[in-house]
Amino acid sequence: MTQPTRSAGGPSIDPRTVQTIEQAKAIVQDRELTHVKVGVADLDGVIRGKYMSREKFFSALDNGFGFCDVVLGWDSNDQLYEGVGIQYTGWQTGYPDAPVRVVPSTCRDLYDEPGMLFFLAEFTAEAEQLCPRGVLKRVLAKACAMGFDVKAAFEYEFFLFNETPESVREKHYQNLNTLTPGFFGYSTLRNSVHAELYQDLLELGEIMDIPIEGLHTETGPGVLEAAIAVDEALNAADKALLFKTFTKVWAQRNEMMATFMAKWSNDYPGQSGHIHISLQDKSHQSVFHQAGAEHNMSELQRQFVAGQQKYMAELTAMYAQTVNAYSRMIPGFWAPTHATWGVENRTTSLRVIPGSQKSQRVEFRFGSADANPYIALAAALGSGLMGIEQQLQPEPQVKGNAYEQTFPDYLALPVTLDRAAEKLAGSAVAKALFGAPFVEHYAATRLWEAQEFRKHITDWELKRYFEII
Repeated sequence: MTQPTRSAGGPSIDPRTVQTIEQAKAIVQDRELTHVKVGVADLDGVIRGKYMSREKFFSALDNGFGFCDVVLGWDSNDQLYEGVGIQYTGWQTGYPDAPVRVVPSTCRDLYDEPGMLFFLAEFTAEAEQLCPRGVLKRVLAKACAMGFDVKAAFEYEFFLFNETPESVREKHYQNLNTLTPGFFGYSTLRNSVHAELYQDLLELGEIMDIPIEGLHTETGPGVLEAAIAVDEALNAADKALLFKTFTKVWAQRNEMMATFMAKWSNDYPGQSGHIHISLQDKSHQSVFHQAGAEHNMSELQRQFVAGQQKYMAELTAMYAQTVNAYSRMIPGFWAPTHATWGVENRTTSLRVIPGSQKSQRVEFRFGSADANPYIALAAALGSGLMGIEQQLQPEPQVKGNAYEQTFPDYLALPVTLDRAAEKLAGSAVAKALFGAPFVEHYAATRLWEAQEFRKHITDWELKRYFEII
């Protein structure tokens, strides 16, 4: 592959300005690239991609291109979904190509690949019904029809290890060496000792247009939390997807590994994927903020929170998409267990953050770091919009420690992935928001994930039953 050339003054086109097909072609020509990199998100939030020649890329910009639809028909371990009722794709269809379009406005530089460009793509035609980015776009279209623009921001917790893909397998994922030892939440000591690593990750965010608003240690050995700057909702989800992927790339290129799995150890809190959401009217004024109201909460914000609360259990499989995610939902470990809300309360699923016109928002705290950002945001936003549409009212807010309080059974959240998938499959609201084809397909994939887990014997079972039973 030929390396891109640069003029003495560097490339003249900023990737952040690319919006159209013509501009996408122009920046590739400006850099004299022979190839570019493209990727599309699967249901698990894994970017499936390839290098594409300039000629093929230009053709794809004009006419789209084909991507094997198996990426919508297999799991994160490349195992085909079988025996769970998947209809869209499978052996019976022969796994043909599905049509995909390149999204010019997602153009960005790639960290540690000087001059190279990356573009996100999305499925079209029938496959768009299942495409995670397409699902979010449908919910955003609903918000627009209701007169709202949506702002969002993601926060992720992730652990760093002094390990490699080879060493974790050799150790069978046991006795892993974290980047740092001990509990050092918000540690200036840690971020100063490892300043070069922090600055390197911050630079990645700047280069790839994923600006990191805050980066700090969390409670646990080697765990960090990154807050990505607020943006239009679709851009925010794009950035969340890219942040997770390229943080893992960055770590491995530095002889480390990063994990976003919801809970990798019983000894430490799980890893969250919090989503901050606010709505604006078409004049760019907050519809959540009402000066003089209690907690500055407008009636629309109350209804939005009520919708998120009412439908959280039905949509749990979209926030907690892996078997492992349910290990995180333990009282006292910073993960909610019921569909609760409170004002500036980090023990509840929904944290209302009072503020100004600019800052009034709700933080959706239930989701885990392993969730697909498009799917999780679609659910968190869509349920809130249903609350507004149906003029719902929330339950009384929780004050104090939610883990020590008792709540009605209807606020309880599913505790296993298969139960969550069954609730999603039967949800009329989910089908209205996301389309029946997506709900049926996605719920079936989560049942598959749960079934795959049941095929395996855990260390806990061996230790508990091997001798005594």
